[in-house]
Amino acid sequence: MEGDRCSSSTSEEKRKQRQQQKEKPFRGIRMRKSWGKWVAETREPNKKSRIFLGSYTTPIAAARAYDTAVFYLHGPAARLNFPDLILQEDDVLSDISAASIRKKAIEVGAKVDALQTSLHHASSSESSNPSRVFQKLDLNKYPESSDED
Repeated sequence: MEGDRCSSSTSEEKRKQRQQQKEKPFRGIRMRKSWGKWVAETREPNKKSRIFLGSYTTPIAAARAYDTAVFYLHGPAARLNFPDLILQEDDVLSDISAASIRKKAIEVGAKVDALQTSLHHASSSESSNPSRVFQKLDLNKYPESSDED
């Protein structure tokens, strides 16, 4: 009997882990239940306090904000969502306080969020009406002469 309970509890744990992976596609982010936005946050090293990194419309933007903060906190050894996209900029943060890390992470997250949102809107408007792009210009017609001459 004890073996049955042990196996059922491990299968239940595996099910919970799979469910969490579906809900949280990236490290350091979660979806707000009431707003439907993605939130990024991390803990300060050797402290219990958290650094809130902002809320974003896309999980990718939240993950990039998280990556930025964790990179500044832990350096190149940090476990990142997108290790290839971290730019080791020349303007290294001289003040590594929670506020300066939050500011830099929110800056990166906002840029990515704006890009992701604009790409999503552009692709959805083109997919809803792909001929809309070509409505203004018909290459089969001769140019009309203007009467202003």
